[in-house]
Amino acid sequence: MLDIKRIREEPEPIKERLRNRGGDASGLIDTLLECDEKRRQLETEKQSLQGERNSKSKEIGSKKKAGEDTTEIETEVKNIGTDLKNLSDQVEEADITQNDLLLSIPNTPHENCPIGNDENANPVIKESGEKQEHHKELENHVQIAERLGLIDFEAGSKVAGSGFVVFRGAGAKLQRSLIQFLLDQQTLQKGYTEVSPPFVVARDCMIGTGQLPKFEEDMYGIENNQLFLAPTAEVPVTNLERDKILSEDELPIKYTAYTPCFRREAGSAGTGTRGLIRMHQFDKVELVKIVHPDNSYEELESLTEDAEHILESLGLHYRRIELCTGDLGFSAAKTYDLEVWAPGQNEYLEVSSCSNFEDYQARRMKLRFKDSETGKNRFAHTLNGSGTALPRLYVALLENYQKADGSIEIPTALRPYFGSDLIKGTES
Repeated sequence: MLDIKRIREEPEPIKERLRNRGGDASGLIDTLLECDEKRRQLETEKQSLQGERNSKSKEIGSKKKAGEDTTEIETEVKNIGTDLKNLSDQVEEADITQNDLLLSIPNTPHENCPIGNDENANPVIKESGEKQEHHKELENHVQIAERLGLIDFEAGSKVAGSGFVVFRGAGAKLQRSLIQFLLDQQTLQKGYTEVSPPFVVARDCMIGTGQLPKFEEDMYGIENNQLFLAPTAEVPVTNLERDKILSEDELPIKYTAYTPCFRREAGSAGTGTRGLIRMHQFDKVELVKIVHPDNSYEELESLTEDAEHILESLGLHYRRIELCTGDLGFSAAKTYDLEVWAPGQNEYLEVSSCSNFEDYQARRMKLRFKDSETGKNRFAHTLNGSGTALPRLYVALLENYQKADGSIEIPTALRPYFGSDLIKGTES
């Protein structure tokens, strides 16, 4: 969440930066500031009454020692206690209201983010690899997967409904090989520590990373929405450090984790619905960093390059785009998307989104570190990125590596994991 002190001190600049996201948050900011002023006024009144009660309590003690009657002053203290209880209730209510308002306000975009309304304003920052042109002989991933017996779309729908699939034979082996490859690349090559977290997360964890309360309808909730199936490993992994005060020399912390991810968001029409483009359950290897605020943007560049390393290792053409203010995620201050080319789709597919949240998530999670120079506690900066998401990477591999004889070539870097250089069919 945003710092209430910062909102008090510079409300207009914050309104303007939030306005760049689209819509107008001025009314919400004004409501928050009114609530904050009321809360602080109530807190001042409460402290004043507490002081008065303490003073009168001492006076009662003195009078009793002197043998004087204290009936009247004790009645006054009792009445003050009643007023204090009412004020405390009002302060608590104002605290809850203010916190709810803060949770509903998105992060402010970084000052250098390109300003724009939607994805059409996202600039391309980089392109890498050779782009295979689309032509009529190319099959899309659905055709390939069905012909070679790699994915059973009907079985997935029968078992769990639309947005779910069953990988079979070589298809399941390819999925497993990719997960192992991705984890090894980030741990052995890039220095991340692998963790294997629960796939179910508490409500507080979802609030901590910003999925709740805004996106609750997109999530799979259980136990009266006090637990959720993880929408991404970002949630359990980042929350490993919640409610902590780290030492500065512990930073940066670099985690990677594999989890299945669960989201209710619906697929688009056509192949995207039946294929792997948009799924309710999908596998992903996530990268999470907890870093010092002074170098978090250097860490964002490094994290993005770590995700790009995967695509380069697999010989895939991709591009990096920077999200404009109107396309930023709710909690992000700056984001790069990596889009891989899928010739069978004749389009780029997002396989990774790498974001710096600055201290937005850390404030929600109370994740701090002790500054070695000042000795004061500061909020860390959190970052995360997909390293990468499996479904669209899987699509890109099938479509880019299809051969004229109908088989699928396995990229050189992946062969030690898959154990073969080709997928020829159901017998592979």
